[in-house]
Amino acid sequence: MSNDKNNSAPAAPALTSNFLRAIVEADLAAGTHARPGLPPVITRFPPEPNGYLHVGHAKSICLNFGLARDYAGRCNLRFDDTNPAREEQEYVDTIIDSVKWLGFNWESEGPDGVENHLHYASDYFEQLYLMAEYLIQAGLAYVDSQSADDMAASRGNFNTPGSNSPFRDRPADESLALFRAMRAGQFKDGEHILRAKVSEDAMASPNMNLRDPAIYRIRHAHHHRTGDAWCIYPMYDFTHPISDALENITHSVCTLEFQDHRPFYDWLLATLSAGNFFRLPAPRQYEFSRLNLTYVITSKRKLRQLVDEGIVDGWDDPRMPTIVGLRRRGFTPEAIQLFCERIGVTKSDGWIDMSTFEGCLREDLDPKAPRAAAVLRPLKLVIDNFAEDGSVECNSPVHPHFPERGLRTFPLTRRLWIEQDDFMEVPSKGYFRLYPPIGDKPGSRVRLRYGYVVECTGFDKDADGKVVAVHCHYFEDSKSGSDGSATYKVKGNIHWVSEATAVEAEVRLYDRLFTDPQPDAGGKDFTLALNPNAKEVVRAYLEPGMAAALPDQRFQFERHGYFVADRVDSLPGKPVFNRTVTLKDSWVAK
Repeated sequence: MSNDKNNSAPAAPALTSNFLRAIVEADLAAGTHARPGLPPVITRFPPEPNGYLHVGHAKSICLNFGLARDYAGRCNLRFDDTNPAREEQEYVDTIIDSVKWLGFNWESEGPDGVENHLHYASDYFEQLYLMAEYLIQAGLAYVDSQSADDMAASRGNFNTPGSNSPFRDRPADESLALFRAMRAGQFKDGEHILRAKVSEDAMASPNMNLRDPAIYRIRHAHHHRTGDAWCIYPMYDFTHPISDALENITHSVCTLEFQDHRPFYDWLLATLSAGNFFRLPAPRQYEFSRLNLTYVITSKRKLRQLVDEGIVDGWDDPRMPTIVGLRRRGFTPEAIQLFCERIGVTKSDGWIDMSTFEGCLREDLDPKAPRAAAVLRPLKLVIDNFAEDGSVECNSPVHPHFPERGLRTFPLTRRLWIEQDDFMEVPSKGYFRLYPPIGDKPGSRVRLRYGYVVECTGFDKDADGKVVAVHCHYFEDSKSGSDGSATYKVKGNIHWVSEATAVEAEVRLYDRLFTDPQPDAGGKDFTLALNPNAKEVVRAYLEPGMAAALPDQRFQFERHGYFVADRVDSLPGKPVFNRTVTLKDSWVAK
């Protein structure tokens, strides 16, 4: 990872223009947010610490930190920790770790050294409270004592205007006294709530978010940072714009579902700026389309259901779209950044096919991943005319396109492991791998990759009729790289590992978690679309060098795909591998 302290990743993908970059560049040209001692662009990533980040959050992370990186600004990491009943330090820790793993940080060089721009909404609880008192005193907020059901009914709906609360004209002094009593813990949860008055006719607004929105509620719950100091907590729509302004955010970027919240965002900042709580220019909110990825769900509630019901093996299960799950699956930060840049930023919702995501991953892994031989579904191959104790050294490149990375070495012996589908008792048309003699025709010839040409002579079956071993003869002058190898013309080329030196390993073959490209669209029960083949565990045999594989180390298993040594379960000498992605995009639901 880079040592650069300016919200940067090791190498940014090639930039493509989008409407947000156009806005930022126009603001820079006009000096819209030029302020002494501050960067011209300050963004923020504001997660709620109530769960694990997923691939949709990755798009927002890359966008917010990327804008700051690309325009010599900074990006704050701010936790929206205003709902203590759902928040835990565990989530704070994993969010911090995930953002760092993606290649970003929130430190920048200031006049007094490195500045840490890690913030929490709870840092501002006292200021938020004082601003709420100001709104009450200005006649722009009131304490509502309706029940939750009555309040919901009086708000109306998208087709029906709301009606004023009977407490809307409560005198400011009375509301202020009640609000202070709320803070003092004199009321139960839900007994009172503080609401804003955006305008006199706000309850008739076609925008439901302007119908006297709630800005404070009573919540007797222990907070992971402030303990029991507070029993009233600000609502997100109140907290978010104020936090932006206090942190001097220039461009507050969020997803389209917050578009209808922007009028309240603007009203609140204009109102509080007039009250001299912060200086202009105020932050501006801009919305972009969220990431909709096929064969994936990103609802926190539904992801939690997968975990709680044991459908997956935790938040970091490699089948999960969480960042910790993608990391354990073998995805790289660079591949995720490339994907987020490639799909672009728009104002209209759409679906991105999983093949695009996997394509970015293959593109990143191909030049990086060293090669290795692995037999996932082993079948014994016996070279009958090879010495019982014989061993011939074979070599192959660590990476076929980078000879400077050297060679890997492994022995060829009398007994080998090959893939089961490299032998057919009765070959189908166009089958060029191993099959036995048929009538007066000899068995097929294939090349053992990096080794000799062999000819199949027969096979053994067990009592159940299952093929348990294949027999062959080798041609001593056919070794790859030798002068005689060119005289042998064969169509089949199969990989293998020596039985004597192979490393036995657990290999987990992961696939897409759902068979439906939109598993929860239209209110569908997403559990009905679970892919029964999303995880298969096999006992495989690997070339001897794989015994030294380190957790998180990635390889291309020739012919099979890209794999990673599991970061939790894999140990040197006892590796466990996860399939990250196949070599080609040929996915179909099975």
